[in-house]
Amino acid sequence: MDRRAWISGTTAATLATASPIAIAQDAPTVRWRMPSSFPKSLDTVYGNAVSIATWVKRLTGGKFTITPYGAGELVPPLAILDAVQEKTVDCGHTAGFYYLGKEPALVFDTGVPFGMNPRQHTAWMMHGGGLETMREVYARFHVVQLPAGNTGAQMGGWFKKEIRSPDDFKGLRIRTPGFLGKVYAKLGATALALPASEIYQTLEKGTIDAVEWVGPYDDEKLGFSKVTKYYYGPGVMELGASLCVIVNQDSWTALPDAYKAALEAACAIAANDMLAKYDTFNVIALKKLVASGTKLGFWPQSVMDAMRRATDEVIREEASSSELFRKVHANWRAYLDDQLLWASVNDGAAEQVLLKGRTKS
Repeated sequence: MDRRAWISGTTAATLATASPIAIAQDAPTVRWRMPSSFPKSLDTVYGNAVSIATWVKRLTGGKFTITPYGAGELVPPLAILDAVQEKTVDCGHTAGFYYLGKEPALVFDTGVPFGMNPRQHTAWMMHGGGLETMREVYARFHVVQLPAGNTGAQMGGWFKKEIRSPDDFKGLRIRTPGFLGKVYAKLGATALALPASEIYQTLEKGTIDAVEWVGPYDDEKLGFSKVTKYYYGPGVMELGASLCVIVNQDSWTALPDAYKAALEAACAIAANDMLAKYDTFNVIALKKLVASGTKLGFWPQSVMDAMRRATDEVIREEASSSELFRKVHANWRAYLDDQLLWASVNDGAAEQVLLKGRTKS
């Protein structure tokens, strides 16, 4: 896909208010199923899939319809890539870092600890070579990837005990996805990559001691505050988690160009809406959680330093064993370094001024 075709949500929405794509009136009727890795109870992250399907239908006058399914309804929530690769379904709604056992480089499609925020990730995808690079990775699985949304910075997670130093991670059992799990393992913890539907019960039973999911809005819905009380930030381990729609290569090739454009536009609109929802609803949910007794804490500097060292170690190990990982990381790292330089000069520096002013007022 030409990265210019991945248009902004504003532009796509403007197009959508007009009549459906003219070609669609004479084009074939296409019906796809789209399983998601996320449960229907989460109107933000699963709602992203619903929004995509809604806009595709609207943009094509109902000729191209995609039916989303919640986690586990068609295929297991962490097996979306297999289902799309094997063409059990034509497309799926998921996150690349769930499949690091198949290809570690997929972590860069979603997010890396101490990595890019949503704005930087989108810039890398659209104009920094990220989309082309990740398309090469997904091509190994005979699928096409379309960026579809971002959660924004995620909280550090819920813990049954206070975290005062890196030693407090030793022996800890934490729910967290693959790459983060490797980082926590370096700190002495044991990680489990559980789907959302299994987290609460596992935490309640004491099978795990901590959970990292997304942020206040989703975490409140899943009830984590009922069985643990220590909630940590900032989200240095996930400054953003990007979702994607993956499409079987044969299904994508057979799709009329107008339908491809509709799906790309739908993903762009849904991505804008998803991040805006999290930015709006997280702060409301956080206030409610704190008011109800949640102990909001901040990682000690020693903990964040240990997390960064562990992250660097995992990256070095993956890069030493995979030429593809090295290639993607080199492109990603160079772009991030430039983005951090720009942030230190302009908007990042300005945000620090605003925060200091907010504290003093």
